[in-house]
Amino acid sequence: MAPLRPSNSLSLLLSLLALLSVRPSSSSLPPQMDSFRSVPQELHHRTDLLAPILSNLGFHELAMAVPALYSPVLSSWYGPITLFALSDDSIRSCPSFSAPRLLREHLAPGLFSSVYLSKLTFGTKLETSSPGRCLTITSTSAVSKSNNSVGSNDPDHDPSGIKIFVDGIEITQPDLFNDGQIVIHGIQGCVAPLSPASCGQESFPSDFSPEIDAVNDDPNRQSTAIMGLMLRDAILRLQEEGYNILALAMRVKYPELAGLNNMTVFALNDHSIFTGGHAYLTDVRFHVVPNRILMRSDLMSLRQGTVLSTLVQGQHLVLTQTGAGLSSGSLRINYVPIKELDVVCNAKIVVHSLYLPLPHLYLADIASAAILGTPEGGGVLDHGSSKTRPASAAEFETCGDPNAVDTSECPLIPVAAPTSWTGIDFDEGI
Repeated sequence: MAPLRPSNSLSLLLSLLALLSVRPSSSSLPPQMDSFRSVPQELHHRTDLLAPILSNLGFHELAMAVPALYSPVLSSWYGPITLFALSDDSIRSCPSFSAPRLLREHLAPGLFSSVYLSKLTFGTKLETSSPGRCLTITSTSAVSKSNNSVGSNDPDHDPSGIKIFVDGIEITQPDLFNDGQIVIHGIQGCVAPLSPASCGQESFPSDFSPEIDAVNDDPNRQSTAIMGLMLRDAILRLQEEGYNILALAMRVKYPELAGLNNMTVFALNDHSIFTGGHAYLTDVRFHVVPNRILMRSDLMSLRQGTVLSTLVQGQHLVLTQTGAGLSSGSLRINYVPIKELDVVCNAKIVVHSLYLPLPHLYLADIASAAILGTPEGGGVLDHGSSKTRPASAAEFETCGDPNAVDTSECPLIPVAAPTSWTGIDFDEGI
């Protein structure tokens, strides 16, 4: 074999150096690395447009959250998007939920106008930009169709009377913006985080649908119909959150509950019931405050000793400790601490979670002790100061009377908490 000439070896060395000095271009990177390196331009374009649109429409909290938006769902989606935009007040009322999370959970791939939403089957699930999280769409139109209401199949039917709800929150400002690529609907109300089970489907028997006639002008009938709609929505989401027993109880008592204007429910989840909270099974109605919706902010604003009526005639709940410091753990109803506020909420119903079933407190006995001057009783909290004063018989006459016109905010003396949870009488429950 002939030795290499110096000129050949020099050219070979220069060729090797040239090859080593070449930098790989972006096109030579593996596909997964290239996609990781940059977000699709279509997503950048849509989100760049979304922030100023939201700001101009008055959704400043969401507009500020847009730069922090990241979604693997949207990164592979190049079509239009629909946003159910929460008002600034709604977002500020939920300090435990970040605005980017609320934005992600209320942004859905697809073009969903109000007309399209009104035609969806009751309980239709819309996948959001948060993986594994879905919004539930309900409307009076969907229930009307399921009941063959007059005019529901009329193509010329006026949609202005149709109410559409997203996870129980009414769309108060439909089609605020629609350019064919971005649709924005305005919603306002109580929000709760979407459950990992929110994409599961739940069906209702046909006889479980409230009778809704979209052309009916009777306000009482419309109110009952909307309450029935909210009951169905709450039942769906209670099952997603692990409150199957309460959901079953609401199904059983549906005719009674549908006649209420709204309601507040104190609940135990299934796990708590089966690990010691069996008393809740026979006492669900005692845990329901009828015709009053008390969200987190409402409960926090109530004064200690506030009395709340229940579905059980003559039996009341008492706010025995107020929410000092805006902590849900500091709130106590009948001496039982609240575990979590606003677990499920919609336009008519709110559910708060408890650690234990609520014991019964007998207001007549408490009133008698106060009137007789029992030292332990102390007195009634004075509205104008933190001091107590003697309780008058007139004050407690109203609070002890189940037929009184208004017992919703009766002053009540502080009483000692029960030493044990045994020996408490329970009524027929559900």
